[in-house]
Amino acid sequence: MTADGVADTKDPSRPVLAHTLLHPGRVFDLVTEDVRLGTDDEAPVTREYLDHPGAVAVVALRGDPGAEEVLLLRQYRHPVRALLWEVPAGLLDQPGEDPLDAARRELREEADLTAGRWDVLVDYFTSPGGSDESLRVYLARDLAEVPTADRYARVDEERDMAAAWLDLTEAVTAVHAGRLHNPSAVVGILAAASARDRGWAPLRPVQAPWLR
Repeated sequence: MTADGVADTKDPSRPVLAHTLLHPGRVFDLVTEDVRLGTDDEAPVTREYLDHPGAVAVVALRGDPGAEEVLLLRQYRHPVRALLWEVPAGLLDQPGEDPLDAARRELREEADLTAGRWDVLVDYFTSPGGSDESLRVYLARDLAEVPTADRYARVDEERDMAAAWLDLTEAVTAVHAGRLHNPSAVVGILAAASARDRGWAPLRPVQAPWLR
């Protein structure tokens, strides 16, 4: 099989027979579903998972070709009790908002930046065995700072976020060394380095299809 033949697809052949909301959450819900995985004479199975609105993340790059730096933000994540270096990211929790507009909003709110060039870098399911969250990572370049008077007032975990610009090659080293753990940062950094090595040819347009 060629690489083009390896592609994830949705599978409508496994009918959901029952759907129950177990717990409504602030960001995502816990649900259970009875789904038929085999033939009609086989008993359905029950699966619990987090019903998530989806999210976007942004790998923001600056610098000369071959010497690009990636923006990382340090944020406290309570479930893992850790300060993690991440890329700007946010939920698709505003009804009708285009994912690219959400990415622009997150870059502006979390990093005080706008970008003149946007591309799709990579898509992934964050934890497909236990959540339906789908995340699209954009590549943002041609960056400009938001004027001080127009900057977003950050609160809660975002209030004290530190920012750092790290050479992209050094960021790849940090991933392999186990110093970075946020999935969007890990996936985005490796994808950005791979795309750069190919002259940015793998990048997709912002309206590219998204399996979600």
